[in-house]
Amino acid sequence: MAQRRAAERGPGELASARPQQQRIEGKAHIEGGSARMSLLILVSIFLSAASIMFLVYKYFPQLSEEERECIKIPRDMDDAKALGKVLSKYKDTFYVQVLVAYFATYVFLQTFAIPGSIFLSILSGFLYPFPLALFLVCLCSGLGASFCYMLSYLVGRPVVYKYLTEKAVKWSEQVERHREHLINYIIFLRITPFLPNWFINITSPVINVPLKVFFIGTFLGVAPPSFVAIKAGTTLYQLTTAGEAVSWNSVFVLMILAILSILPAVFQKKLKQKFE
Repeated sequence: MAQRRAAERGPGELASARPQQQRIEGKAHIEGGSARMSLLILVSIFLSAASIMFLVYKYFPQLSEEERECIKIPRDMDDAKALGKVLSKYKDTFYVQVLVAYFATYVFLQTFAIPGSIFLSILSGFLYPFPLALFLVCLCSGLGASFCYMLSYLVGRPVVYKYLTEKAVKWSEQVERHREHLINYIIFLRITPFLPNWFINITSPVINVPLKVFFIGTFLGVAPPSFVAIKAGTTLYQLTTAGEAVSWNSVFVLMILAILSILPAVFQKKLKQKFE
């Protein structure tokens, strides 16, 4: 299979990809042994972040026993509805506490790639005016993904080298092809489901995606899918599953936006080839 892929590539493309592959595979051999230590450090950082989350909720408004059971990371739409009901009850009286709790939870989930942020995106449309909800979700996504990026840079690289070497090599080749218009490419990836968000977050520092480009591309790229989720949140109690937040019309719009995000890069490449 590897020989067939190599035969399908042109000589120039293969030559340019080989050094990057050798570099990552070499790192895998050198740093693979420290993967266990990195995982231990990562667990320590996670426990520290979880302690901060505990403090955030410790100073949350006094809740009844029934309400306290609803304060958890939503796993389905019923959980999201129950959480939305409690938060909306206290939002006006304890606006800052609810906003800080929402913000901290969203960033925490994004930082450690924990599922559930889609339900928080939907909830934002239920709790806040649309402009604030969209900005909040984009900011939380950008910050959380950037924290995940920095964790990977500090302690996650041995894990990537050891367990995700082949996938990291493949994506590094794609990044090198789009190096001149990397923001557009990150936006495109955030809109489309071609690569999981967690994979983009943890491999980006390994293949030298600049943090500034990564944050801007993420902030802008999550806006279109967040737009869909937030609009769905305005009718929260009519939804039964997260999938109902996405209609065929919204899928079509996301496809158009994904194409538009990558068009400048395509035109730039065509013009460059023409003048060369």
